[in-house]
Amino acid sequence: MRVDPFFVSNLATSLDQTQAMQQQLTSELSSGVRVTSLSVDPIASGENVLLLNQVQQDDSFTQTSSLVQGQLQVADSALGSVVSQLTQAISLATGASNGTLNSSQLQSVSNQLAGIRDEVTLLANTSYQGQYIFAGGQTSTTPFTTSNTTTPATTTYNGDAGVNLLQTPNGQTIQLNMSGSQIFTANGANNVFATLNKLVADFSAGVSAQTSVADTEALNTAMNYVSQQRVTLDNSLTRLTAASTAVTSEQTQLTAAQTNLIQADLPQISTQLALAETQQTALEDVISQLGSGSLFQKL
Repeated sequence: MRVDPFFVSNLATSLDQTQAMQQQLTSELSSGVRVTSLSVDPIASGENVLLLNQVQQDDSFTQTSSLVQGQLQVADSALGSVVSQLTQAISLATGASNGTLNSSQLQSVSNQLAGIRDEVTLLANTSYQGQYIFAGGQTSTTPFTTSNTTTPATTTYNGDAGVNLLQTPNGQTIQLNMSGSQIFTANGANNVFATLNKLVADFSAGVSAQTSVADTEALNTAMNYVSQQRVTLDNSLTRLTAASTAVTSEQTQLTAAQTNLIQADLPQISTQLALAETQQTALEDVISQLGSGSLFQKL
């Protein structure tokens, strides 16, 4: 009988391969992970990288969204308080415009309105995480300052018109802020601080009821304008919340897909490992018999 001259070499190679297979299967069984390197499954490894990148992008958006949602909520709360302050100012000015108050009483109203203006200024200078939220792009600069060296007083905006935008993973663009100039110092009757300062001056000087009524109406217009800007930010918050919810859901799905892609099929691996162990035992037995010569004797 003719014997393959490479028989022993082939047996040794098969034994090495079987042992390597055993090590791989044992590792998969203990870790629960099937794809541990590119060489194990190049296609699955590539798909896993793509999934991992998307998960990381979603995670980055989720973290940013959480921070920005907090900022928008603070902005909404501040504007809500501004509207409340302006409502109080309008009520105060309306009652003082009936022509029945004396100069001392009118001065008291003026002082109260100045206090409301100062409170609105504090709200317009609201900060979040150490940054002024109504300063446009100049987030480290106090947005509003008031000077009483003129009559009426002058409130100056020190920020800029910068607007921050956030793009969601699905391509939507969401506005994250509004500049203070757009909200508080818009042109004409929409200028909150200009109308407040005029009313403060009106009642301090005891001007005609006709003038104070007109300025009160202007303040009412300015308040309605602030409410409109608040709606814009509320819409941004609603859209951002919806986008965050969608991204969180996508993260869950991607993570599940990634797990299914690389996780080990434990029952199947256990079966394969048992077969590999059986094969190793058989190969070792053959090699052992070769070493003793008993196998060739049988041949």
